[in-house]
Amino acid sequence: MSAPVGIDLLARLGTSAGDARRGVVRLHPEVITALGVEAWDAVRVTGVRTTAALVAPAADPAGPGTAVLDETTMVNAGVVDGSTVGVVAAPVAVARQVELAGSRLATAALAPETLRLALTGKVLLPGDTLSLLPQDLVPVPGADAAGARRGLAAALGGTWTTELVTVTAAEAPSGTDPSAALVVAPTTVVRWRNGASTGATPAVVAASPVPARRAGTSPASLLGEAGAAAPATAPAPAPAPEVPAEPTVAVADLIGQAGPARRLAEWFDLVFRRPDLLERLGAAPRLGVLVSGPEGVGKATLVRAVATEEGVRVVRLDAPAAAAIEAGAAAARVREAVDDATASGPTVLLVTDGEVLLPATDPPPLSTLVLEALRRAVATPGTALVVTSGRTEALDPRLRGADLVDRELTLPAPGDRDRADLLRVLLRGVPLAKDVDLGAVGARTPGFVAGDLVALRREAAVRAALRAGTSEEDPTLGTDDLLGAVSSVRPASLSTGSQTLSSGGLTLDRVGDMVETKQALTETILWPLRYPDSFARLGVSPPRGVLLYGPPGCGKTFLVRALAGTGSLNVFVVKGAEVLDKYVGESERAVRSLFARAAAASPALVFLDEIDALAPRRGGSTDAGVADRVVAALLTELDGAEPLRDVVVLGATNRPELIDPALLRPGRLERRVYVPPPDAAARADILRAAARDTPLADDVDLDALAQDLDRYSAADCAALVREAALTAMRTSLESTEVSAQDLATAREAVRPSLDPRQLAELEAYAGEN
Repeated sequence: MSAPVGIDLLARLGTSAGDARRGVVRLHPEVITALGVEAWDAVRVTGVRTTAALVAPAADPAGPGTAVLDETTMVNAGVVDGSTVGVVAAPVAVARQVELAGSRLATAALAPETLRLALTGKVLLPGDTLSLLPQDLVPVPGADAAGARRGLAAALGGTWTTELVTVTAAEAPSGTDPSAALVVAPTTVVRWRNGASTGATPAVVAASPVPARRAGTSPASLLGEAGAAAPATAPAPAPAPEVPAEPTVAVADLIGQAGPARRLAEWFDLVFRRPDLLERLGAAPRLGVLVSGPEGVGKATLVRAVATEEGVRVVRLDAPAAAAIEAGAAAARVREAVDDATASGPTVLLVTDGEVLLPATDPPPLSTLVLEALRRAVATPGTALVVTSGRTEALDPRLRGADLVDRELTLPAPGDRDRADLLRVLLRGVPLAKDVDLGAVGARTPGFVAGDLVALRREAAVRAALRAGTSEEDPTLGTDDLLGAVSSVRPASLSTGSQTLSSGGLTLDRVGDMVETKQALTETILWPLRYPDSFARLGVSPPRGVLLYGPPGCGKTFLVRALAGTGSLNVFVVKGAEVLDKYVGESERAVRSLFARAAAASPALVFLDEIDALAPRRGGSTDAGVADRVVAALLTELDGAEPLRDVVVLGATNRPELIDPALLRPGRLERRVYVPPPDAAARADILRAAARDTPLADDVDLDALAQDLDRYSAADCAALVREAALTAMRTSLESTEVSAQDLATAREAVRPSLDPRQLAELEAYAGEN
């Protein structure tokens, strides 16, 4: 038999929602014929690595030379849009066993039987990443897409559609062609890595071996034959597998959380080992703790680590998983967890993400049943209740009653040094290059918590593996791999909410002129974050806010980007009008949420652009008092009872006289920094920077040109260079440079935007302040 025909094609990312993450490659009908396959046969797709997929005709063929891949297939092949891939027909065999790795939630909550049902009919190779979306594009014998969806939703909630699993190992029948793609069938043993399994079905596997078929065989027809060959009597169902225990870490590895860990250990010791001492002192030997902190900081990990060290059993109740199912089943799951926790002590009942099951806003009737069950757990001797939450303001206030949760621990986000130490723990056992600088990586990851650093490690490992390629040398993880992964991993604290500002590698050193302005911003914003010990030593509190004002187009936002790049800050950008909401309470909530996210992502800079629209003088607005309430909320956040830590507020405006005076008092936006219009020397620097990639003719004198650009802002200068290039193109599309005449013509179109009257007012305001 001749070898299958392979064809090199241009990879394009498919946009069809029906194909999304289902392992499909769509080809021109002529290419399908040339490959010797039919629709929904299996093919091997080779880019940086080789993966298996189902082939289908393109609904709107882009051309015979194009292969349209869904995003999962593209990732498995290790290619991007526009790369070249090789496609060849593949023989198919029913997999005997498939081992998978997934997220912690999926591994704990998803039964292997449901996992097998979701993957039935999918073709795979070891190392592939698969979505849990059932393969329902073509009927497959033995599949139950509707049942799979119900099981996945019950186990994982609404997030099941985004869950991915990785094939860590796959076993084919003996004698199978090594090039065969494997298909998951109802007879396939599916197991989690180091965890639960569907259980081997020897009668089925041994009685109905289905060898690999010819290249291009449809998995659907192959599974039909496998089903026909199976014995008439189905094997007894395997017993429900036990959920594998989650790995715990040592308390010593809880970097930056030594204080909370010690306090929790003391509480456990008193309640479980010395309850008589509490009773003699008039305190009930009961314990209810709320552990709060940013998402991914390690709240549940800390509880499990301390409980393990103290020899205490942990019963975990995942609130999101319980809240995703119908109320009766959710109540039953809560009762089962409480019964398990109170059956024998000492035991900790750990409720994760409690705000999902016990919301503060419009709590469902289920909340009352849950609270009653938790009260029973707390009242049982030898049982403690620990609830974790990343949004304590969203928790039902009844949970904090004296008979439930009356103590609280807050886990802070790690600082630069803590992040470097966390990376050392996470990379323990990983081969590192000799020049790895984890301190530099820690400084470049502001706002990252432990969960984000785990994702960073995974992304860096992928980069190192792709870089190693087929090299026989032992791969190592280098600083470049870790720093390169920083741009790909978005920390959880920045995943929702306000827009963030990217510095694009810009620093204050690259900002020409503005010496006094840069120095003022450095002292006010960067020094408190870089040298907090100096402020503490001198007994002064650092400034909490800065007002940056100046004419429009003179580089206020540019300076903020440079600050973000220089100080490795997370910058939250808020346009003034974005916070205002006509509904009572929504604007204030938006302000509170903004500062809470900034605190979680510290060190952070809150940039309030056009702050005159956000915080105008109170009493003069006609918006039913919305702006007045926003000003009050801002004042509360700036100097309220809970001080800002590692968060600096920077407001920008070209109308400072419109801002409410209370916002400019000491302790608030107390430092005012004027950004003046560029002078001749600064305009020359701006022109050179704008023309860095624009070839200029020999007759162009930017210094002389800058002298004539009075009342031109920085934005005007950049626009002038851009318009001059377009003028050269209008003269001839073959132009290779911009001449002085092109710049002169461009000046007729780009006029100065700075208003002399506004400049005089701003300079007068700067003189007064």
